[in-house]
Amino acid sequence: MKNISLLVTIFCVLFFGASKIVFAQEKTTTQQSATEIMYETADQEEQAAAVSEEGQSFHSQLKQKFIEGGPVFMSFVLICLVLGLAFAIERVLYLNLSTINTEKLLVKVEEAIENGDIEAAKNVCRSTRGPVASIFYQGLDRAGQGIDMVEKSVISYGGVQAGLLEKGLSWMALFIALAPMLGFLGTVIGMFDAFNAIEMAGDISPSLVANGIKIALITTVGGLVVAIILQVFYNYCVSKIDSIVNSMEDASISLLDLLVKHNIKNKTL
Repeated sequence: MKNISLLVTIFCVLFFGASKIVFAQEKTTTQQSATEIMYETADQEEQAAAVSEEGQSFHSQLKQKFIEGGPVFMSFVLICLVLGLAFAIERVLYLNLSTINTEKLLVKVEEAIENGDIEAAKNVCRSTRGPVASIFYQGLDRAGQGIDMVEKSVISYGGVQAGLLEKGLSWMALFIALAPMLGFLGTVIGMFDAFNAIEMAGDISPSLVANGIKIALITTVGGLVVAIILQVFYNYCVSKIDSIVNSMEDASISLLDLLVKHNIKNKTL
């Protein structure tokens, strides 16, 4: 019995000791995991704070440069950017809405003309947006007056539509030229302030001319950036207009060919 009691006692001691060791290891592992999670969360918060700080610093730096460049001249440069972008966005939307599938329109008009129904062809043009459809409608509206009258009408109305496509480009060109000129004017005024500071101090020092040179550079950069942005939109609009005008000319020739063919059929019949 004593041996059995001794064995039971030893077993209990070993069992509880092992349990305590396992519990201690699990506790240590849990603490390490919690610590790692805490560090990872802290790192993520630091990264998010750094990104937020970077965005705020960029915004504050931009505002600071705007003020350092001189609110008066930089305001004029900003106005050029806003107005130029307004005209540019309006032209981009108008030109994209004016672009249609001319081949599809031509097929529908040709089907109506072959059936001898000019009114149906006019309705097709009336229900289609864009300058090509408008030119077709004007030509079909004078189909009864002869091919010469149709050709004159198409040419005249084509010029009107081309003028509508180019509407607003002159204002964009004005702001493209005006923005860097305002920037250069700010440059001249900044250099004037720098030389005026030198004259009043009677000595040349980097600290005296730094402010005037900084104003000169900031205004120049602002004007050039505005001009570059607007120039990209201007070139896009010009290329889009050239494409639409080419489509108008090709479609007008195709319309005249269809009307000539239709008149020949009528004469033959």
